[in-house]
Amino acid sequence: MQSIVASSTAAQAAQAGTEAASKVAKGIANAKLAWAFGTCEYDSEELLGAIAKELPGVPVVGNTSFTGIITPEGYIGGDKPFVGILALGGDDLTVGTAGAARSTGASAREIGHRLAEEAMKAAGKDTAPAYWYMVASPAEEEYYIKGVTEVIGRVPFFGGSAADNTIAGDWMIYNGAEAFADGCVVAFFYTDTPFANKFTGAYAETDDFGVVTKMSGDRQIVEIDGKPALQVYADWRGMSTDELMGGDLLAKSVVSPLGFKDRLGDLTAIRHPMNGNDDLSINVGNKVTEKTCVIRMEGDVDCLVGSASKTAEELKERTGHKPAAYFFVHCGGRRAAIDNRIDEVADAFVKEADGVPFIAEFTFGEYGFEDDGLDAAGGLMLSFTALG
Repeated sequence: MQSIVASSTAAQAAQAGTEAASKVAKGIANAKLAWAFGTCEYDSEELLGAIAKELPGVPVVGNTSFTGIITPEGYIGGDKPFVGILALGGDDLTVGTAGAARSTGASAREIGHRLAEEAMKAAGKDTAPAYWYMVASPAEEEYYIKGVTEVIGRVPFFGGSAADNTIAGDWMIYNGAEAFADGCVVAFFYTDTPFANKFTGAYAETDDFGVVTKMSGDRQIVEIDGKPALQVYADWRGMSTDELMGGDLLAKSVVSPLGFKDRLGDLTAIRHPMNGNDDLSINVGNKVTEKTCVIRMEGDVDCLVGSASKTAEELKERTGHKPAAYFFVHCGGRRAAIDNRIDEVADAFVKEADGVPFIAEFTFGEYGFEDDGLDAAGGLMLSFTALG
């Protein structure tokens, strides 16, 4: 299996797409898939059209990334526009992709079901893949996953949700030469070459925990242990609810989010408290179910910076060999808290990759798996994958 990574910071979308994709075309002869991650400031369809011209016949998937990307060149973005492309190829790899905008009356679960069937067909297969990737708009990731896995079963999985720079809903999902803000894209990988994934929040557990006793919908926690959720969380933090109202909760909870253990305790999926409401309920970034245990997690900025290196090192240990490429999905909320220390994260990725091509994107939702668990989505998490 082979890979190449390329990028551009050209001011115009078409120029950026041409520059990055032409480098890919010159560097790999048999690309089977190209991931693209760009700024939401570009016209996404202009960008993708330019990429498609340089990489005819190569499926392109991806999304807009929060504020930047990281490649072996370092951190790219900030006040500059950007696009990065990671392409994967080889005779031992077959890839099928499928995508759909959420413009019909179908549910996310139904769309996921259909995309699984279409991706298998695109690969010329009628069996489940060895691995699969997904990008979706923030909000219904768990239902897209449910629909896909109803078709293919439990298959190792990775990916992340599209992001913008301001949480204004300006994100875009890339599907070939088209882009859309609401929907889902999947890629199925058929190969005998092993992939590996490390999916973690890398937070420490505290002794603060309770049972979610009342929900409103999928992502609004109304009560914990029969008490208003925001009051319980504020008491755990030694803060007043006034300090956590509205969007103030979003920034202040990055260092102390909520965790939910899987059935064996191997994975603690993180839920990011997003908004403190007037009724003292809490909106969170992923699905929560009543009568499950919630744990307050914690980790300071040093932890957020150091966990990137630690998780990449753990992935290398899990992989056991030098892969064709690394694909690092890093939460955008963590990125915001890291702020001007992002170069430390970039340096860690370059060091741990040790010459292997890689790309890191910043997302508003992360997906991964544990060997004995189910495919899962979370927030404020890291999903690092060794490809091939």
